[in-house]
Amino acid sequence: QVQLVESGGGLVPAGGPLRLSCAAAGRTFSSYVMGWFRQAPGKEREFVARINWSGGRTYYADSVKGRFTVSRDNAKNTVYLEMNSLKPEDTAVYYCAAGSRIATDPTNFGSWGQGTQVTVSS
Repeated sequence: QVQLVESGGGLVPAGGPLRLSCAAAGRTFSSYVMGWFRQAPGKEREFVARINWSGGRTYYADSVKGRFTVSRDNAKNTVYLEMNSLKPEDTAVYYCAAGSRIATDPTNFGSWGQGTQVTVSS
């Protein structure tokens, strides 16, 4: 298990950028696949992006491809989600998660942060 804390959420106008950070506690951060998920009111939690252990491979949901970028700094135990060209439909609580497998299903991620709210105004 690893403890995760997200930050960087807020209110942003449509078309604007926002950068989320997720800080991990523990010395084994580099051994985890890191994922970003989001959950809008009344909807199921959905996969947004993931990054492998070294940061060399990333994968995105079609809905954010070309607009969002996931990265990690293993020296700082931190994973980032750079979001550009935000749309009102991106409004959700965003969660980072740590897992041991290359996956998009949230059940494959065993550690979760508390979430950070992102609201995109139209």
